[in-house]
Amino acid sequence: MARWLRPLVGALLLLEGAAALSFLHHRYEELVQALFRVQSQCPYVTRIYSIGRSVEGRHLYVLEFSDYPGIHEPLEPEFKYVGNMHGNEVLGRELLLQLSEFLCEEYRRGNERITRLIHDTRIHIMPSMNPDGYEVAAKQGPDSNGYLTGRNNANGVDLNRNFPDLNTLMYYSREISGPNHHIPLPDNWKSQVEPETLAVIQWIGSYNFVLSANLHGGAVVANYPYDKSQDQRFRSHRRTVNTPTPDDQLFQKLAKTYSYAHSWMHRGWNCGDYFADGITNGASWYSLSKGMQDFNYLYTNCFEITLELSCNKFPPEEDLERQWMANREALVAFIEEVHQGIKGMVSDENNNGIAGAVISVQGISHDITSGDMGDYFRLLLPGTYTVTASAEGYQPLTVTTTVGPAAPSLVHFQLKQEVVRKPVERKVSSTRMNNKALQKKVVPRATRRGTQR
Repeated sequence: MARWLRPLVGALLLLEGAAALSFLHHRYEELVQALFRVQSQCPYVTRIYSIGRSVEGRHLYVLEFSDYPGIHEPLEPEFKYVGNMHGNEVLGRELLLQLSEFLCEEYRRGNERITRLIHDTRIHIMPSMNPDGYEVAAKQGPDSNGYLTGRNNANGVDLNRNFPDLNTLMYYSREISGPNHHIPLPDNWKSQVEPETLAVIQWIGSYNFVLSANLHGGAVVANYPYDKSQDQRFRSHRRTVNTPTPDDQLFQKLAKTYSYAHSWMHRGWNCGDYFADGITNGASWYSLSKGMQDFNYLYTNCFEITLELSCNKFPPEEDLERQWMANREALVAFIEEVHQGIKGMVSDENNNGIAGAVISVQGISHDITSGDMGDYFRLLLPGTYTVTASAEGYQPLTVTTTVGPAAPSLVHFQLKQEVVRKPVERKVSSTRMNNKALQKKVVPRATRRGTQR
């Protein structure tokens, strides 16, 4: 199907039963009420949980959609949306509330596309990562909101500049042919991050997320890693250097999926800027240190992009419906992108899952690992790949597989334990020992001294 047709077909599938929703800005208490209202309307496919609290004690709530809420099903990928990381960039917050209500309502209506999505995917939606900053921005309102008012958390920290700087470690590691994946955190990292950042890091370390997007405002573009260029320290803030990841083509495809499903992002000209196809490499736009999307890629199995969704960071309520209609298909289509590439189980000879097995793809220097149950998910573009699974104590296994444009290919690995060979101890007979001792006695003294070092 032609690329331009896909958003149209998807949008038509969603038109049936599109409900009238309330398009309002939601303060913290109203946001919580909206989430619990969705949960009460769809109790069998939703769950609400908190990953922690903000500086001022507000819960960082997540709404989960799944046919088995609270349970990871093997071979079912985990997906997440995060909104309102910058407190005054509020459109993502409202869109995620709208998306939550929409998924619930369409599931209840029997929409086949949405039902399949919820049954085949575990979807986690966090409308606000920075509820404290939002309250500051909301007091000013859309009309008089300053460009930076409420951007930071209650401690005055920009949360998208607050994650451990794994890019610098990765660039150094690359110079010595080291890894650029699952980079360990610095020993003192907890003392350097804010409560909201700490909660998110622990969250993404607890779930084997495969795909993610965080929603921002101030521009209209889909931004993909790397955000930080290697030579940032030698350049001014606005100098641009395209800095691709080993998965650059895949990230471009993910970004285009959103931009072309969006009503106008793909056109390129928005907010006085031009981005071809409505996408950009982060560092090619401007270099950003300690950002969340790079952290996801370098620390976990998760591929994350940043969605800039509006020129106005705090759009008026009368614009929210238009923005929802522009983003609705894109939000759903992007979740569907989690179902591509390869997935499978890594197990031992007794069919027990092997957690932490490394999945390597020849020609792409970025590995992922299996989850606690031994299942893995590797996003890939269509093509033929040589893939290796390896785990400590097991013999690695390599296969060749072909990835199609639709559902992911199922590739299982059953690893055999390494055979540990014990060194053979040579036993010396007592007769031989006696003969050697005897020879030692009869060797002249001078000769013995001459053989010593």
